Amino acid sequence: MKNLKISFRGYYTNTLLGRKLDALYKFYRWRLLPEVYYVRQKYKRIFGVYPDLKCPKSLNEKILWLKLNDRTPLHTLCADKFAVREYVRDTIGEKYLIPLLYTTHDPRDIVPENIPNEPSVIKTNHDSSGVIFVRDKKEVDWKEIQKKLNRRIKSNYYWRSKEWQYKNIIPRILVEKLLEDENKNNPFDYKFHCFNGTLRMIQVDMNRGTSSHRRNWYSPKWKREPYKWTSPLGNNNFTDPSKEDIEPPKNFDQMVALSQNLAKPFKYVRVDWYNLNGRLYFGELTFHHDGGYRPIEPYEWDLKLGAELNLGL
Repeated sequence: MKNLKISFRGYYTNTLLGRKLDALYKFYRWRLLPEVYYVRQKYKRIFGVYPDLKCPKSLNEKILWLKLNDRTPLHTLCADKFAVREYVRDTIGEKYLIPLLYTTHDPRDIVPENIPNEPSVIKTNHDSSGVIFVRDKKEVDWKEIQKKLNRRIKSNYYWRSKEWQYKNIIPRILVEKLLEDENKNNPFDYKFHCFNGTLRMIQVDMNRGTSSHRRNWYSPKWKREPYKWTSPLGNNNFTDPSKEDIEPPKNFDQMVALSQNLAKPFKYVRVDWYNLNGRLYFGELTFHHDGGYRPIEPYEWDLKLGAELNLGL
């Protein structure tokens, strides 16, 4: 019966009408389902059990609780990749911002004449992932980039994630300077997970955008942690920890202090950094790591970390 259902769906989505009906179904499915129902069903599909949202215990459950209950205008401002620059500027200073080369609301403005002659990153301010790298303006398909941006600028990430902070962000396109080391490689991505304004866990992503993407976890004292909290890479690959250990950055203490300053108003937030030859660049603030839908292994660490996050319940 399951194969019959898959075959039937494959049949009708091969027609223009079928594809339109399928898209319409998905469009309204995201909008009509109550937030709590959507969150509970998605969690069960991944974990095999429903989350306890009345008395959450694990870190993932608490992230889901925060998604549904912790909502302020500051969350919206800081989820906006353009507006958050103001928060960073006022809190820790402008020197930590990645240089902004161009911004617009209209994808048609993303043409070679408006983009500086230097490696850059094109992204939108109101959703997640989907970054476009431009290392040479002559080697990219600008029409294709405009099409991608046009689709994204019309989307609202809230409907797919139920993360309220994205719901009322006015879409905008950003062009930022591409950060690369002397070998033209992407710098390590340091992510500081803060609980109640204090650093609790450090995530280091290496070789992002490649099949050798790895993710290590460290304590606030830079001790290797025994758990993993992976994200899917496709083809059944995940961001597993590397076998090799890495040393903390020389300005690690500064990164901790800056992260905790940015995290003060929030119960839970992930503060992202790039550290390029000792120069710190702020990445973004994330309030619900992987949406609260990625298992922490072993599960006892999901509970242990969750016990350390105080929701004030």
